[in-house]
Amino acid sequence: MRQPPRNLIVVGQGAAGLAATLAAAEMVRVHGLPIVVTLVDKAAESEAGGNTRWSPSYMRMASPSKMESTFVADIRETTGSRGDEAYFERLAAEAPATVKWIASNGVEFIQPTYYLAKGPPRIQPSGGGPAIIRELTRAARQAGVTFCYRCPVREIVTNNGRITGLVLDQDGKREILAADAIVLACGGFQGDTEMMRTHFGARATNMRMISPGTHSNSGDGIRMAMRLGADLSGDWNGMHAEPIDARSEGSAPVVLVYPYGIVVDKSGRRFFDEGGGLVHQTWEWFARDIQFKLPDSIAYAILDSRLFEITDYQRAIRSEVPPVSANTLTELADLIGMNSEHLFDTVETYNAACLGDASSFNATRCDGLAAAKTLRPPKSNWARSINKPPFLAYPLVGAVAYTFGGVATDTRARVTRNGVPIPGVFAAGEITGHFYTTAPNAVSMLRALVFGRIAGQEAVEALKS
Repeated sequence: MRQPPRNLIVVGQGAAGLAATLAAAEMVRVHGLPIVVTLVDKAAESEAGGNTRWSPSYMRMASPSKMESTFVADIRETTGSRGDEAYFERLAAEAPATVKWIASNGVEFIQPTYYLAKGPPRIQPSGGGPAIIRELTRAARQAGVTFCYRCPVREIVTNNGRITGLVLDQDGKREILAADAIVLACGGFQGDTEMMRTHFGARATNMRMISPGTHSNSGDGIRMAMRLGADLSGDWNGMHAEPIDARSEGSAPVVLVYPYGIVVDKSGRRFFDEGGGLVHQTWEWFARDIQFKLPDSIAYAILDSRLFEITDYQRAIRSEVPPVSANTLTELADLIGMNSEHLFDTVETYNAACLGDASSFNATRCDGLAAAKTLRPPKSNWARSINKPPFLAYPLVGAVAYTFGGVATDTRARVTRNGVPIPGVFAAGEITGHFYTTAPNAVSMLRALVFGRIAGQEAVEALKS
């Protein structure tokens, strides 16, 4: 007697969900398996894709076919040795083949110039995240995947410990989709006010989102997995955040020239070492400090016209709004609503400490041009005086991109409970933990694609058996 088809449902149409969907559909087609693959997303079709739709999608690789030899060690150091070494080893091992597979489905990869400062080598899909959404969605449709939009998920249904369905809202009505396996790829919890309040405090509830797609990541998958008893992973007090222009309403309007001047709070006082490292080493805690420690959660980057002398400085500014500009510091302070005496004193104190050779200034690396040790807070690099009008100001706020706390998965993308895989439940992307302290630079998109592909393949293997 012929067996009825089995059902695999993937939740979320970002990079992880699309990689899982396409990988599963390809296996089903090649082996002629009686498995139906469906992808559901809470957003409308034109908006689906979460963070991926808006992401530049940098990936930490030496080239599309090669990882850095130090990749795993570097990630372990970034996570304070708390990251799962086996997880990152598999990520490194599978990344070249995964990128080759993504490329075979119509996504071209380039090696971009990353902002201004040098850092780990990176690749990027030409066209960024939108190219991933477009091409993998096309390929998945051609492979026979069914897409369902405007379908928020609510619950995983089980019977005697086995997955049997997924509860969702479709057009305002509660429905149950039959499911024998599920891949959760629906992001973190930064879009949920109560979860943000619980893990970061009351000031997290009004934190800006880095992109329109970030709002969709509201912890739905995490809560569903927790109700199954899933193990948790990652730093629940951690998030990736970046400083953006407070005036802009665009997606990810980052302003990353702050190391080349000073940053002051609303009262005109410096509060951190702007030259403490390359931007990808300082932006996360800088953005968090703005949101959680400063009055009115706002700061101001103060620079002078020598910013315009930095080659390609525009690459480090994604805001479409020009800086506030004035010929004197007093006028600048008036324009941004700041005490002019405080700002003048701060700049004067800072300038007096800029005793190094300004000709050694180099915006592309930590140049060692430090201010005098008497300056508090210190300025460890790029300490060049601010004295050449016009003077410039960018109002900055912190914006959250994604949270670190999530469900625990093993190297086969299986969600675990008490260290043992939960039958039929897989996860990939930002919904999973694995990040601690600070986000490894240019790793989030890479792990979404790699473990999304693994999740799709493993889910099909589980359904075959």
